[in-house]
Amino acid sequence: MPPSPAGPQHAETLGAGKAIAVLTSGGDAQGMNAAVRAVVRVGIYTGAKVFFVCEGYQGLVDGGEHIKEATWESVSMMLQLGGTVIGSARCQDFRTREGRLRAARNLVKRGITNLCVIGGDGSLTGADTFRAEWGGLLAELLKTGGITAEEAQRSSHLNIVGMVGSIDNDFCGTDMTIGTDSALHRIMEIVDAITTTAQSHQRTFVLEVMGRHCGYLALITALACGADWVFIPESPPEDNWEEHLCRRLAETRDGGSRLNIIIVAEGAIDKHGKAITSDEIKALVVKRLGYDTRVTILGHVQRGGTPSAFDRILASRMGVEAVMALLEGTPETPACVVSLSGNQAVRLPLMECVQVTKDVTTAMNEGRFEDAVKLRGRSFQNNWNVYKLLAHIRPPATKSGYTVAVMNVGAPAAGMNAAVRSTVRIGLIHGHRMLGVHDGFEGLAFGMVEEIGWNTVGSWTGLGGSKLGTKRTLPKKHFEEISANISKFGIHGLIIIGGFEAFTGGLELVEGRARFEELCIPLCIVPATVSNNVPGSDFSIGADTALNTITTTCDLIKQSAAGTKRRVFIIETMGGFCGYLATMAGLAAGADAAYIFEEPFSSRDLQANVDHLTEKMKTTVKRGLVLRNERCNENYTTDFIYNLYCEEGKGIFDCRKNVLGHMQQGGSPTPFDRNFGTKMGAKAVAWITGKIKECSRHGRIFANTADSACLLGMRKRSLVFQPIAELRQQTDFEHRIPKEQWWLKLRPILKILAKYNIELDTSEKAHLEHLTRKVLVPEATL
Repeated sequence: MPPSPAGPQHAETLGAGKAIAVLTSGGDAQGMNAAVRAVVRVGIYTGAKVFFVCEGYQGLVDGGEHIKEATWESVSMMLQLGGTVIGSARCQDFRTREGRLRAARNLVKRGITNLCVIGGDGSLTGADTFRAEWGGLLAELLKTGGITAEEAQRSSHLNIVGMVGSIDNDFCGTDMTIGTDSALHRIMEIVDAITTTAQSHQRTFVLEVMGRHCGYLALITALACGADWVFIPESPPEDNWEEHLCRRLAETRDGGSRLNIIIVAEGAIDKHGKAITSDEIKALVVKRLGYDTRVTILGHVQRGGTPSAFDRILASRMGVEAVMALLEGTPETPACVVSLSGNQAVRLPLMECVQVTKDVTTAMNEGRFEDAVKLRGRSFQNNWNVYKLLAHIRPPATKSGYTVAVMNVGAPAAGMNAAVRSTVRIGLIHGHRMLGVHDGFEGLAFGMVEEIGWNTVGSWTGLGGSKLGTKRTLPKKHFEEISANISKFGIHGLIIIGGFEAFTGGLELVEGRARFEELCIPLCIVPATVSNNVPGSDFSIGADTALNTITTTCDLIKQSAAGTKRRVFIIETMGGFCGYLATMAGLAAGADAAYIFEEPFSSRDLQANVDHLTEKMKTTVKRGLVLRNERCNENYTTDFIYNLYCEEGKGIFDCRKNVLGHMQQGGSPTPFDRNFGTKMGAKAVAWITGKIKECSRHGRIFANTADSACLLGMRKRSLVFQPIAELRQQTDFEHRIPKEQWWLKLRPILKILAKYNIELDTSEKAHLEHLTRKVLVPEATL
């Protein structure tokens, strides 16, 4: 809808007089409830009426009690539930014109002209057909007296917006579908558990994961657990794969490993389209190698359980975008699907996405497997390339003659070990000698440096903390010792994986180049900190794991509060001055408020929050959750806020407080952090190898240009290398945060979903993009 001449459209009145229906269809996926909740609450916020359609398209056809108006409270406590609360069903009736006629009549009678469908490509195609036929259906209903002329005129066109809910991540055009991350969480929990028993008995495990036509879950699982082999439908193995597989397994065992893990997508095939089954693989391993081999088929476990923090935030963001897309829709706008590209919300024409998704299947059926991988998109290609490098290429006999050191700096963060593992292995593949530096810059100064081999880092991917050891010490006061050791160990390049200290330490090393020639070597910083406060990157390794820890804890606390009624919990999160964890956990756990340093607040704001909770206690939802970042305000401490709420809430609600502390830094890394760490490590080594060659003169390395010391960061949609000297201007050093942070734009969503009547800025809305241009872009080689 174009803005009115008087000024931009106010989101709070955008939905006045309109009605939206939301339904979930096809296979269920964790996070669907978060999407439904966001659609309902944002719809109500805009002034629209919102209806649940229960049991998917079947409910749309049957009408009656299946289509009921939603209220604000009706979606409370839904966020942390898996599956779909409003139900989903496979529906034959909707496939017939007769069924669609009944569905159209049910919508028209309620004045609903906006439909939000959460499901897979089949469900979304059905919605598009429905929209295309809408005019004809109304004409027929009018003719048979099913609806009146006035009703037909009032509902003259139907707007459709889709959100993709599918654990397989098989929909082209979106980086992640709702439910994929949670399914990976379920798989990794099982893989980690199986790894321990497999090690005890020196067993080989064949694990079958879901994905009939898409190998995404299998591929990420293999990357995240360092599997020996993965079978995916998009890229079948070469003809003599049996030989190759057995050789790989034997090599792994000979290298000192006590177990083998093989991941199989349920749709795995060979080059000729013949299925490769788990039992076949087991029989092969037993017959040729005689290893004790077991098969585990994960099945529907992958669909179940509570959604991950990523899926809740993804679904909430998509829900907001879907409502905006519906209310701004005109008869001319094509049916669209809202999706995520990098960390940007995008709108894409629904049928273009469906077409490309079908093209992948066609390519596989026709044996054009390279095209199938390309059509899956850049992210899939990148993952596949990294996996092939890490799993299938052995270190070359000829060495590069270069030595690269890797170290951890700052506080521990889950995923650091995964990054070190891929750094070491990709370095060895490039022919470098790899050194591990213990205890950060201090270790480099005191010579705590050792050569690190392929097998040393074998099982590191799933381990939390930092195996190399990490310290916050900065290098400046140890320049002489560090320079001496760089020279002694013959280090040609340095990869520093860590938090804000890694960034400031990198800056100090660059400054030191003027005085110490030994410091003139290429440097690469890889951000790894739970606080996500490193400039130059939207995400840091470890932040996702911390976020899931906080979210899980908040779920438990909310459940306790729901039992006792009229209770408000104040929870303190980590993050230094950076409010990322408090804000994102607030979105994922459904908090009523999140206090952060970046958004100053006064006693009036605190009072407004107390009043808001007092009103909330009059409804059926008698509990509150308030998050506070540890350094949001030096005077309004956690104790102060707790005391204020206790005093002001007397007789209305009581309070409890929790300081989460160091549990946020620990634990096994999430699939996202394992995969992100692995990819960042691989990318960093590829870059530093090129830089060392570029700076090599007559056998000596001399790097003193700004672009020879870079930070590798995720920016919007891609991984980019930025000179750390240029990032200086973008940094608030006093508070150790970047001056601009992308996630602050999500703060209004948190408040709207908590029922605050604030203004939502829709000026930066996602525009409709086209998919066809984006798909066949070759990924830059690693």
